[in-house]
Amino acid sequence: MKQSNLQKCLWLAMVGVAGLYSCKPKGTQSAVSGNAASKVYVAPGKYDEFYNFVSGGFSGQMSVYGLPSGRLFRVIPVFSVDPEKGYGYSEETKAMLNTSHGFVPWDDLHHIALSETDGVQDGRWAFANGNNTPRLARVDLKTFRTAEILEIPNSAGNHSSPFITENSEYIVAGTRFSVPVGDNLDVPIETYKQNFKGTVSFVAVDKTSGKMNIAFQVLTPGINFDLARAGKGKSHGWFFFSCYNSEKANTLLEVNASQKDKDFIMCVNWKKAEEYMAAGKAMKKSVKYAHNTYDESKHMATSTIENEVMVLDPKDCPGMVYFMPCPKSPHGCDTDPTGEYIVGSGKLAATIPVFSFTKIQTAIAAKNFDGEYDGIPVLKYDAVLHGEVQKPGLGPLHTEFDANGNAYTSFFVSSEIVKWNVQSLKVLDRVPTYYSIGHLCIPGGPTKKPWGKYVIAYNKITKDRYLPTGPELAQSAQLYDISGEKMKLLLDFPTIGEPHYAEAIPAELIMKNSQKIYKIEENQNPWAAKGDNYARVERKGNEVHVYATSIRSHFTPDNIEGVRLGDIVYFHVTNLEQDWDVPHGFAVKGANNAELLIMPGETQTLAWKPDRIGVFPMYCTDFCSALHQEMQGYIRVSPAGSNVPLTFSTGKTAPAITEKKDSVTRK
Repeated sequence: MKQSNLQKCLWLAMVGVAGLYSCKPKGTQSAVSGNAASKVYVAPGKYDEFYNFVSGGFSGQMSVYGLPSGRLFRVIPVFSVDPEKGYGYSEETKAMLNTSHGFVPWDDLHHIALSETDGVQDGRWAFANGNNTPRLARVDLKTFRTAEILEIPNSAGNHSSPFITENSEYIVAGTRFSVPVGDNLDVPIETYKQNFKGTVSFVAVDKTSGKMNIAFQVLTPGINFDLARAGKGKSHGWFFFSCYNSEKANTLLEVNASQKDKDFIMCVNWKKAEEYMAAGKAMKKSVKYAHNTYDESKHMATSTIENEVMVLDPKDCPGMVYFMPCPKSPHGCDTDPTGEYIVGSGKLAATIPVFSFTKIQTAIAAKNFDGEYDGIPVLKYDAVLHGEVQKPGLGPLHTEFDANGNAYTSFFVSSEIVKWNVQSLKVLDRVPTYYSIGHLCIPGGPTKKPWGKYVIAYNKITKDRYLPTGPELAQSAQLYDISGEKMKLLLDFPTIGEPHYAEAIPAELIMKNSQKIYKIEENQNPWAAKGDNYARVERKGNEVHVYATSIRSHFTPDNIEGVRLGDIVYFHVTNLEQDWDVPHGFAVKGANNAELLIMPGETQTLAWKPDRIGVFPMYCTDFCSALHQEMQGYIRVSPAGSNVPLTFSTGKTAPAITEKKDSVTRK
């Protein structure tokens, strides 16, 4: 495979500076401390100290691990259908995956953001981005379920997302790809520089319910947005976005979007944006996008198509948007716990620039600009720079912070984490990762209050770290101890996905609010059967509705006859258990969608269209008792036009029934 000149230069640079890293451990074992096993051991029956919420990348899901053990606790379905839980298959959850393009059963989940109060994680919600079909999701941490998904209009790739303000006022969604926006969408690709635009969306979060809505969008030049961080403390009210492709290239970006010595970090004063919104400066734009919510009382999702957004144009809103030069093709854009320092991570840069919020404000007040970019003022680099970390490593990507004034940056090319001091900009330590780290995570690392103790590396390549599994190897994370002056590798653990970013939070902040069951008396699902005496079967034209209950260890009803070929059968199954950790499953032979997984007190619905005559078993798919195998039943399907009466029963071999119009009742 041919290498571009840029690639060749990068590899030559790597060779040339290799001698700078003589302190880097040479062997795998040299980075592992002797007491590593004891530091990650969590005894049987004991709890991990932290929850770690990890993005699943192309799996479209979110996974939850314990730290320090690295044990996988749960995979939360978010943007992708999940047959294990029936997510996206049950009638109640299909609407969660609706978009303006129709039902989309997959997405590319890159980043996580945990809700905050006064800059500290509060354990209420986890937000996630859908990079492909632009969407934002909110997961309720009481139930570890996706509660809401909001499509992002005027966007062509939601990568710079879902970064959050210090009181969860907003999460942002910056487009990865600029595209034509507005009325004229059919334009030649070669007119990129004239016709393509970007947007960043500010999504408001209700302080009580967490419900999201697009408060406003900011129209931007046709650049690409990578990552973002909110200001905090003194910089509260600002958001910072890393940008690349300031060249506005539309082909072979590997070379053509890497020409300039510096790209940008975009600074948005969202408090000023709110003022412009109140002053009526926003344009109302017509555009369709889906807003999907899950009702915990009804156990049911609904999808609404919205029709407009409000858009602010910086040319009409002076003082709202500024650019800061940042070398080169920046990925990370991270604010330290004080909110004073903003760290840029240029993937192709040999330094790490650190900007000062105080200097940014001084430069803005003095109009210390270096011209404009598409009408937006560009602040002078030296005027806003706190300083540069010199020769830290190769391929800096992402930075998080501890509570002691130190920063930790991942380096993709040199496969390492580098620790450095934010004030002095001196490198303090470096450890190898195995291999090619992308993001990293420190519990509380992006907040005012880093919890510290650990840094977790999310690596792109594993090579020889695990038992081989064919061409596709295990995805990888590594846990390092940062409690001392030197970082120490403690643990490798595989992950689902491809892991991109993660956030970790003390377990006690979530455990205290964890929901154990759904109370039967609070079940408002219109298809619920809140006891065996409510179980029934009803015909409505060619629809047969089975209102069933499940409890250890039987279904009511468990024998059904009178279904005809051409019917659609809806199994509305209510789990009557009111005991923690006793879900029931439901499946029927021949169903070509999935099973159901029904929590205690919950109702879920499976639709089945029989394609042949016969008797079909149904059964519980989730082991629930010693008589789990006996938890089964039968459905008889007769030819179309058959006069077999619709009957149902449980525990009877010859049910006595009376058929009344479209329903059946037992004598």
